[in-house]
Amino acid sequence: MTKEERIDNMLKLSGTDVRKCMKCGKCSGRCPAYKDMDIKPHQFVSLLGKGKIEVLLECNAIWNCLSCMACVERCPRGVAPANVVEAVRETVIRMQGNNGIKAEDIPPIVDELIPQQLLVSAYRKYNR
Repeated sequence: MTKEERIDNMLKLSGTDVRKCMKCGKCSGRCPAYKDMDIKPHQFVSLLGKGKIEVLLECNAIWNCLSCMACVERCPRGVAPANVVEAVRETVIRMQGNNGIKAEDIPPIVDELIPQQLLVSAYRKYNR
């Protein structure tokens, strides 16, 4: 996959228009994991917009993000930095070959307390 295809894929996965970001930093100010992140939420949006995905793919922040969506709630322009982080995380996992779940692997891990909707959502997410 080329760099341009990866960028397009990340933009599609995130569902975020990174051009709307006005770089105010309010998302980063609200982030509870701010101190542990080498790249802050507003920087994720900016770097993806500039096409500098090499930095994003090698950062530790994708694993430190809590996915709490506090950054999304705080954004005055409706940009979703957490979605960008999740898109980068999924891209890294796919590059490592760890994505995907086979239907035959599901029955042994199913518990009667797990809602079916959760299983369907997980199956869809990890089989894109």
